[in-house]
Amino acid sequence: MASPLRFDGRVVLVTGAGGVNDLGGDFKGVGKSSLAADKVVEEIRRKGGKAVANYDSVEAGEKVVKTALDAFGRIDVVINNAGILRDRSFSRISDEDWDIIHKVHLRGSFQVTRAAWDNMKKQKFGRIIMTSSASGIYGNFGQANYSAAKLGLLGLANSLAIEGNKNNIHCNTIAPIAASRLTQTVLPSDVLEALKPEYVAPLVLWLCHESCEENGGLFEVGAGWIGKLRWERSLGAMVRQKNQLMTPEAVKANWRKICDFENASKPQRFGESISSMMEVLSKIDADGGVSTNHTSHTASSEATSGFAGAVGHKLSFSSAYTELDTIMYALGVGASIKEPKDLKFIYEGNSDFSCLPTFGVIVGQKSVMSGELAEIPGLSINLGKILHGEQYLELYKPFPRAGTLKSEAIVADILDKGSGLVILLDVYSYSGKELICYNQFSLFLVGSGGVGGKRTSDKVKEAIAVPNRGPDAVLTDTTSLNQAALYRLSGDWNPLHIDPNFASLAGFKKPILHGLCTFGFSARHVLQQFADNDVSRFKAIKARFAKPVYPGQTLQTEMWKEGNRIHFQTKTQETGDIVISNAYVDLVPTSGVSAKIPSEGGNLQSTLIFKEIGRHLQDVGHEVVKKVNAVFEWHITKDGSTAAKWTIDLKNGNGNVYQGPAKGSADVTVTLSDEDFINVVLGKLDPQKAFFSGRLKARGNIMLSQKLQMVFKNYAKL
Repeated sequence: MASPLRFDGRVVLVTGAGGVNDLGGDFKGVGKSSLAADKVVEEIRRKGGKAVANYDSVEAGEKVVKTALDAFGRIDVVINNAGILRDRSFSRISDEDWDIIHKVHLRGSFQVTRAAWDNMKKQKFGRIIMTSSASGIYGNFGQANYSAAKLGLLGLANSLAIEGNKNNIHCNTIAPIAASRLTQTVLPSDVLEALKPEYVAPLVLWLCHESCEENGGLFEVGAGWIGKLRWERSLGAMVRQKNQLMTPEAVKANWRKICDFENASKPQRFGESISSMMEVLSKIDADGGVSTNHTSHTASSEATSGFAGAVGHKLSFSSAYTELDTIMYALGVGASIKEPKDLKFIYEGNSDFSCLPTFGVIVGQKSVMSGELAEIPGLSINLGKILHGEQYLELYKPFPRAGTLKSEAIVADILDKGSGLVILLDVYSYSGKELICYNQFSLFLVGSGGVGGKRTSDKVKEAIAVPNRGPDAVLTDTTSLNQAALYRLSGDWNPLHIDPNFASLAGFKKPILHGLCTFGFSARHVLQQFADNDVSRFKAIKARFAKPVYPGQTLQTEMWKEGNRIHFQTKTQETGDIVISNAYVDLVPTSGVSAKIPSEGGNLQSTLIFKEIGRHLQDVGHEVVKKVNAVFEWHITKDGSTAAKWTIDLKNGNGNVYQGPAKGSADVTVTLSDEDFINVVLGKLDPQKAFFSGRLKARGNIMLSQKLQMVFKNYAKL
């Protein structure tokens, strides 16, 4: 037999119906007596327990809880069981009949639980039971007041289960059928005998035990039988069609499908409901736009003219970043030392150190995260109701490894999707006067639509469905439990991604991963699979955010190659849910990349030095090779990007200097700017100081670099 469940040291508060707190009145709430509570206290003490009685109404919840705290110093369990009846047919219910039922059942449970809540939070433990009823779940003739209050308790319990979870406070609901003062006038005596409270108490005891993990459950119980209830939702039907009004006739035509519970889903969280709605909106949007509901035709012209005034509004800002910022971003989207090819994104000393192309969204997101959108004239924006619907990013050249970019954000258009507005925010980012990247943020404002605005725009960067065949390549990455905590350091401080309380209020069981973090993972997969991590080949990316991801889940990117466009979608491997849909990356053809690379080093000053060294080696190369015996590869940068590569071979034959990477393996690879290279040659910049300050990067046998001084000292006069 299983070991008995113990409650040593636990303090339990039971209200009403013969519990430790009881006014002792009749089932209608009339009268008051200490006998009911005193009787139970005496029984508990007789069996070796400790108990005190309280005779206050549950409406005075603080007094009830204070009695327990004064007597025992803590409170671990609250069982909200107090109740009365005022049964009347609906037309005969008086205001008093309605109010007193809600005061005792719903408000009383609220008052007692609230008084105990902070104590439970401090001790990181609490178990709460709400007592509902079959009348509340299903309804019952003559009990409209009672049914409403009892179902209200279920809603209260579900919310407390979410809010209390992180502090180990669990809240469950029971719907018992048991003999009590409330049922003694309703049920015959033989039935009352079979429905003794003793057949309900074991369930309550288990739900209140410290080892029970059940939270947010609803249970019917009676006569020794226990069953758990859950919500069920039909798959439903889409009754909005492209370029047609939504009509009651369309609802009628789809009624059978709306009510068909075959293959029904079983939602458990508010977030699942929101997620389903967003999936529907995504499908509607994919159809190319839907006419607004007929009711929206009554929307005021003032609202639509206000939106028109917001279109074209500009915001200006600048973004400075360092190598540390680009490395932090790369780590935030899953770059890792486990993948050797990722080292170029996370180690500033790597000879090919590069910034991931999708870092561009970090540059552009300041326009969204700053809160300035809410201040745009003509727009009334609740930032708490903004959802990131889609994202487009286009690069005109690879990002410098560090720099300051000036950006201009423009409200390109505002679309009315009926259930919400879509703001198209275009962001152009410049290095000096040179355009580096362009973002288009598609922001969905929940509940702001239906005002008669336009539904489509030629300014939208359209999402495109993936091909109807198996993927050409699939890559997976498991996100860390700390992924959102790490990614947010790149500037997205939304508490939805870190604060369990905030996530619960939004309807999620825990903080979710940033959509743009998943976006970064996916883009990195495409770059790795089809461009060998060559950032110069990245041109553009478009993606639609379909469902949330939780840190710790595994992302699976499925990719289809069609020319220089890589279509992709991303799923969570654990659930199979598509989290990024209708997405693609455009790559620059390899021929286009080589055309961008200066064949002669452009107008770099260092080019003159390398050519002169090459000429000099024709005369003294044999002697220099004997003294140095090493191959040096040089990466010369301009404006933060690699502008030329040179090799000085002082190891083979009579030595050689040529443009490009080493034909064999280099002993030393040195990276520095064109300007710093000249200053090193002239003796104006100490190489050691440049190395320790980060201006000069070197890998390989860096001690060999000292031998270069004998080569360079002859060229200062140039």
